Amino acid sequence: MILVAFIITVIIIAGTLVYFQFFTRKRLLISTTTSLDDTGLLGEIERIYEARYWIDLNFIPVGTGIAIQHAQNGDVDLTLVHSPSLEKDFLTQGYGVCRKIIAYNFFTVVGPVLDPAGIEGLNVTAALKKIVAYGRNQTNIKVWFSRGDNSGTHTKEQSLWKSAGFNYTLISAESWYASGGGKMGETLLKAEQFSTYTLSDTGTYLKFLKDGRITLKAFITEEKALLNVYSAIAVNQTRHPQVKFDDAINFIKFLVSEEGQQLIENFGKNDYGKSLFYGSVQPLKQNPPSQIVQWIKSYAFINGAECPSQYIDGHPELYS
Repeated sequence: MILVAFIITVIIIAGTLVYFQFFTRKRLLISTTTSLDDTGLLGEIERIYEARYWIDLNFIPVGTGIAIQHAQNGDVDLTLVHSPSLEKDFLTQGYGVCRKIIAYNFFTVVGPVLDPAGIEGLNVTAALKKIVAYGRNQTNIKVWFSRGDNSGTHTKEQSLWKSAGFNYTLISAESWYASGGGKMGETLLKAEQFSTYTLSDTGTYLKFLKDGRITLKAFITEEKALLNVYSAIAVNQTRHPQVKFDDAINFIKFLVSEEGQQLIENFGKNDYGKSLFYGSVQPLKQNPPSQIVQWIKSYAFINGAECPSQYIDGHPELYS
């Protein structure tokens, strides 16, 4: 009976090991910007990647500032974000490695169809000046709604106000300026509710417009100052040994592969008549003298590279 009990115990242990090896998935935690999530792109990537590689992708959609904070804390294995200035700090402070630019699109200034501030046909700098002038002439009316959450969109907004000659701290305290919309989709809904202008990424705007959730009009698109670049960055395993670094690198490799780039490029074409995002890997690799490549390099490169050599962390194949 002792022998039988021993054999049964061995079988149970072996069966448990086989179960965990072949029937349970590893989990990869990814903090990410809400614009990638709100459009549905991440859901499509998750569906394809999980079916093929038997790994559970867990996306945590928040503003870029919070997404990077999750990565700094070691709470996630990699991050997908769109704020080059915050990404640079993340790398140089030793929290991130293997940064790879995976996609781009543009921000857009949207607002009421009637365009009360009269910004249609203007560039973004002139448009913001008109919005400020209009807002200061109103009484108890909100004219601009901001995310106000240290997201990539909020960071871009602040830089645009600065380029237009305004002190962001001062104008954000004026009565016509409202803040605190939360995620990108929530901010668009607030702008719709109060008939205000706001800054949005193109992808989220087009999805909410097509779904009939907003009627806001996009007034300014595809201008250099509105370039929006997305990057994938692995969490530094030296700083946080518990992270699934190899799995993070494998996921980044999928995103920059031909299949991954086509998935990004084709997403939304049938529904919206245009891509919500554009793949960046081939344009940067081929390095043609095109305007968009120069824009990406000028805006999103860090010290002349998408990932300076000291942060490549033994994976030069990502950049060849």
